[in-house]
Order: sequence, then structure tokens, then C-alpha cells
Amino acid sequence: MYLGHNHSRRRRVAGFVVLILAWSALAQASATLLLEEPYGTLGFFSATGHVAVYLSGVCADTPLTLRQCAAGETGVVISRYDGVNGYDWVAIPLIPYLYAVERPEEVPLFANARMVAFLRDRYRRQYLEQVAPDGKNGEAPGGNWYELVGTSYNRTVYGFEIATTPGQDAALIRRLNSLPNRSHFHTLSRNCADFAKDIINFYYPRSLGRSIVADVGISTPKQMAKRLTKYSEQHPELQFSRIVIAQVPGSLARSTDVRGVVEAFFRSKKYIVPSAVASPIFAGCVAAVYVGTGGTRFEPGRNATVFVLGNDPQAPLDREDLRAHQLELKHLLAGTYPDKKTERSVARAWEKFESKATPALDADGRPVLRIQVDGELVEVGASPDNILSGHAPPELVRELLEARLASELRKRPARGVSEMEVERDWKLLEQSMTENDPAATGRSAPRAENAGGDRP
Repeated sequence: MYLGHNHSRRRRVAGFVVLILAWSALAQASATLLLEEPYGTLGFFSATGHVAVYLSGVCADTPLTLRQCAAGETGVVISRYDGVNGYDWVAIPLIPYLYAVERPEEVPLFANARMVAFLRDRYRRQYLEQVAPDGKNGEAPGGNWYELVGTSYNRTVYGFEIATTPGQDAALIRRLNSLPNRSHFHTLSRNCADFAKDIINFYYPRSLGRSIVADVGISTPKQMAKRLTKYSEQHPELQFSRIVIAQVPGSLARSTDVRGVVEAFFRSKKYIVPSAVASPIFAGCVAAVYVGTGGTRFEPGRNATVFVLGNDPQAPLDREDLRAHQLELKHLLAGTYPDKKTERSVARAWEKFESKATPALDADGRPVLRIQVDGELVEVGASPDNILSGHAPPELVRELLEARLASELRKRPARGVSEMEVERDWKLLEQSMTENDPAATGRSAPRAENAGGDRP
């Protein structure tokens, strides 16, 4: 939401966001490098991903005009994408950047392509007409504008935060507002990583740079995160911290590990195998560069806390706890379904159902799914706030929550699974079963400590 449009609503939304951004010390400014995993077709050919910068002390009246934040405001994400109406950079508030909505209670529990497209286009029509105007017939335009909103539906994001000052923020605002915001994007010399590098270097000169060896001189997102981590080790006054923002559970393909140029080449069979056949010497040189530059040593999620909407950051689930929850869900499904549905089959069944539903909003602006069931139009709440408040058949509510848990628990601990969110989803599932059948809680598997586990 762009502040200056509606000040009363601004203050109300800011109250929610303060909780969400608890990992940042809002009393002082900070800059967070957002390292985003690759996904989709482009991710198949290039695993370098994307990078942007979140500034807690910089706000925007429009996506193209920056100013310093007032009390209670929480900053913007500034990023560079090619093909956004000719602009070099665009500033988006953090929640819309991650989820294409303005409030935490509007984020869907389980997202598919139709829901994501609906939420993105809704936000675009409200706030991004300047950078992504309607197509000829009023439809959503082409271009890469969609990458600016709802990035967490497609990717897992890693944040690397350092402290800044209001004076530094003010200087950056003057600079970006005074320069022409016209794109000269070039994959090799003016890409997203070059933009992020320039922003961080504006705050701390020569803190980030390219790697001539590991990335053949091309700026890459992973190299920026790696350099910032190393720089912060030498400058403890930056109050460095890490956070992981998990990809939203759903039917969209999961993002993959972010890599540098040589690392992506070496670890991809479609590139390294033909190269080894054609020139073993060349392949050996690539392997030597990969090992020599520490390609295996930098892990973006190491020592990172988990971003949790509406709460303080949480510690990630360890392997033992994740396994306990997976077994619990397996036992629940075995006791609920006579056809022995598995976690994956439950998720796929809901994906098939959801693909036939039409996304919409309820009276409070929260997402819902509308679908014909036995000749009657049914509306199923799709967010934690409204999933139990409607009149949808309880079995549909239960299936949505089962699909959410099944998708959520397939993640690795390092990718952002927290005990708080899993427990919330279990509670919602148990409530949906209780409403459908008061004896349903008896079908729920015992907690891990009563099932032979050692969890406290």
C-alpha cells in the first residue's frame, strides 16, 4: 500500500506490519539483502535466482518516488527487473512484495496459479497502473511486473540484514529520486545483483563486489549475499542477522537452490556432462574453480530464523521435530481415510479441486474459493482468518488444511518451517474436524511424545 493515499488506513496496516517486521530494530534503520531462489523455466536454465534490497527506513508515496518513513511505517523493497515499462527500479512495501496483499490475514493458506494471478492483478490495479498499465482490453499486461508482487508464492527468500542510519537513508533517497529512472538492463553488467550491489555499496562503500573467478566477472545474487556475510564478520557494528522467508505452500512448483555461475554449470548434468565428454580438461578446470572458490561452503539458510507472519521470528524445526510432525500427519490420514491416502495424494486431490475453483474476496477482503458442489455454489475461506468462519462443507475445509500441512511438511527445516505455524495449522485442522464430528479428535494421532518420540 502506498502511503499518502489513505492515512487512516496506513496507520491501521502499519500496526499489523510492526509485528511482522519484529526482526528489524525499527528504532534504527536497516538494509536487508533479499536473496531469492530460482524457479520455473528460467531457473532450469540459470540457477542464479534474484536479489533485491529491503530498506526499513525508506518509504514511497508511489512505486517510483521515495521518501523517509514516518513513525510506524516499515519501509519498502527496491528491486530491478527487466521489462517493467522501461523503469530501472520499483519500490514495493514488504508484505505486497512477498504476498501480493496488504494485510497478513489476506495471505492464502494454500496457493495455486489462479489464486496468485488473481491477487497480483488485484494489487496491480490498485497501486501499479503507473508501472504496469492495463492491456488493450483491460486485461493484465505482459512484462515482468508480476515479479514485483507475491514473490513468496514462487520462491523461498533469504534475508541478510545490516544496520544503517537515517542520514544514509536520506542520502540514498536524494540520489535515487534525482536520477532518471530509465532501464538500461543488461544481463552481464546491469542486472538485479548489480543494482543491489550499488545500493549496499552506497551505504558501505566497497562492501560488495563481483567475483572474476567464481562468476566469470558477472554479478550474481549468491555472490552478493556471500560478500555481505563476509563483510559483516569484519564489521560487527553492523549487527548482522539472517532470516528465511518460506515459499507459501501450494501447487506451484517449489523453488530450487540458488547458485553462482560456475557452481550452476558444474552442478548441472545438462551442462557438465556434455562438457566432460567434449573436453575433459575444460570440465576439470571448472571443477577446480568450483572447489577452489568454496562453492559448497556458503549456505544461505545457515543460522537463520524463520519469518512468521504476525509474530516474532522463530527457530526452524529440526529434523527430528519435522519427522515427528510428518508421522503425525501420516497417522491422521491413515485413520481418517479408508482408501489409505498419503500426504502427497491428499495435496494432489486438493490441487485438482482448487484448479476448478474461482478465487474471490469475502466482505473483509480476505481470499476465498468459489466452486459448484452438487449444483450449489460453495464459498471456502482460504486464509487462516476465514477458513473456519464460512458455511463451506467441513470436509472441504479439512481437505484444504490437510493439503496445507502436507505441502508445508515436505520442506526442509532450513527452508523456513517453524513450530508455531505447524501448531497453528494442526489446531485449525482439529477444529475443522471437531465441527464436522465431535468425536473426530479421537482420530487424530497422539502427539509425538505419546507416540514413542522424545519431544518435550
